Amino acid sequence: MTTQTLTGLRIANTRALRQAPVLTRLLEEEGAQVLHYPTVEIEPCADSSDFDSALTELARGQFDWLIVTSTNTVYILADRLRDLGIELESVARSNTKVAAVGSATATAIAQELNLVVDLLPEEYVAESLAASLQVSRGSRVFLPQSAIARPVLVKALLRAGAEVRAVSAYETVVGHGGDDLPRHFWQGDVDVVLFTSASTVHNFVSRLKAESGDAGMLCDVTVACIGPMTAEAARRHELSVQVVAESRTVEGLVQSLKSYFASRRR
Repeated sequence: MTTQTLTGLRIANTRALRQAPVLTRLLEEEGAQVLHYPTVEIEPCADSSDFDSALTELARGQFDWLIVTSTNTVYILADRLRDLGIELESVARSNTKVAAVGSATATAIAQELNLVVDLLPEEYVAESLAASLQVSRGSRVFLPQSAIARPVLVKALLRAGAEVRAVSAYETVVGHGGDDLPRHFWQGDVDVVLFTSASTVHNFVSRLKAESGDAGMLCDVTVACIGPMTAEAARRHELSVQVVAESRTVEGLVQSLKSYFASRRR
């Protein structure tokens, strides 16, 4: 019988509602009780004209590569294609190759867009992703992304000789709903808070303050982050980070959390 390493722990999942279920399932399989505190919501940009134009070109097969860097991007792509009346089959029939960042993104692409992923890098580093694409000079790359996306990947692709159409496809705003986390903090019954991006950290702090809480409530709470950039964001808000996932996936985050608590119980 497998030991449930996280039994008895109450863990806050700060992911967006559409992204939360997979992480919640993994935690519950380990015996945790999960609190939901969505810190992120995804909204289409107010002006979608550039995005719409690029999607029309995508359906016509005018790009060599489509790069999808998150599940949020997948959902926005699927929603906007439906709004525009563009059949997913037309995108699938085009000669455009698809690169996904992360296994969860690849799964969402298959489920939501019915597209085959041609490239799934083992690690997301902008320069290595650009090299993996093996773009020839003049290759056209479509990169739909967050309005606050860092320019690292675009610069790497440009250095490789690609023509990059980087489009702001969505905005990240502070989430709402879920459990009354400030009340749980006051009661002292939150054991862990999980962060899966810098945005979840920033928005968590903003939402908590708006709901009469503050980051000091986490002084006795384990903070676990999906990777070093997320951990850096947490530390900038003076949060003490105990766990940083070795593998930058939700599976890796849960595994690192299990290892952390297993070592504490020895």
